[in-house]
Amino acid sequence: MSSVPLDSAAYAQQLTEKTARLRELLAPFDAPEPQVFDSPLQHYRLRAEFRLWRENEERFYAMFEKGDKYTPILIEDFPIASARINALMAPLKAAWQASTALSFKLFQVEFLTTLAGDALITLAYHRPLDDAWQAAAEQLAADLQVSLIGRSRGQRIVIGRDFVEEELEVAGRRFRYRQPEGAFTQPNGTVNGKMLAWAYEALGERDDDLLELYCGNGNFTLPLATRVRKVLATEISKSSVYAALANLADNAIDNVTLVRLSAEELTQALNGVRPFRRLAGVDLASYDFGSVFVDPPRAGMDPDTCELTRRFERILYISCNPETLAQNIAQLHDTHRVERCALFDQFPWTHHMESGVLLVRR
Repeated sequence: MSSVPLDSAAYAQQLTEKTARLRELLAPFDAPEPQVFDSPLQHYRLRAEFRLWRENEERFYAMFEKGDKYTPILIEDFPIASARINALMAPLKAAWQASTALSFKLFQVEFLTTLAGDALITLAYHRPLDDAWQAAAEQLAADLQVSLIGRSRGQRIVIGRDFVEEELEVAGRRFRYRQPEGAFTQPNGTVNGKMLAWAYEALGERDDDLLELYCGNGNFTLPLATRVRKVLATEISKSSVYAALANLADNAIDNVTLVRLSAEELTQALNGVRPFRRLAGVDLASYDFGSVFVDPPRAGMDPDTCELTRRFERILYISCNPETLAQNIAQLHDTHRVERCALFDQFPWTHHMESGVLLVRR
């Protein structure tokens, strides 16, 4: 990846530009100066996906420029990916080159790793997977000391586990996370740890309850649950819900109730628009919500959900799109002020940025 300028001066300049952009977007709301949390310059990305490109009977890892499916960029190593991914790339390639069972109609490889050293490889095929493939894949998984998943139309064969395990420390406590294949996880583990610590500090020690929307696998839920009386958390993805429930149990956190609802559906439930069977047995009236935590997709919160958050004294908001964050703050600015803000450089060497704000009722 020689096209990526992995030098500190170029990175510092880019981070300065991102900070200026966030400052500009939040200026209409009299936001304080953002705290800036930088990223390692390389080996920060814990997951990677490659297409395979065939030349002269050899398959190469390949990526493509946006909009161009026919001009591959052939890759031997990938400096922005974790050291574990880079260590696996060459022996995996050698294995498929030496085995027809592994290479035949293989078209995509995905890596999922953790700071704790765990690794899962997914191999995707344009053909049914047979016993010969499984025998070769089992040997490969043992040789590389990874879990491995084979995918083809109508098939998903798991060798080992279909998740990786991560460990992150927040305020002196270590939290264990299962991160399933195919489910969303924060790609930059080091910066994710900084985000968790910032959110933990921003929420503070509370004697009331927390509502969390878009909780995913419980990435923020686990540390934030230790700061409040109890938590009602929502997530719509089944795989993320199952992972979150396992993570709560693995970490012996028992003050969280998790329901599989979208943020929009929970808004309807809290507004009395319609009942949901998935809320049966949940006594919403028993909660004394003082804070709401949201980590929405790039589109931000829809207007109704944004309006729902207005009810809370404190809104802790993590965003992967500062433009939609600014739009949501504009809707809330008449009742809430920005007390804290931060930039988390999850995506160095790109224009993308993650940001966070704490909004407090005026």
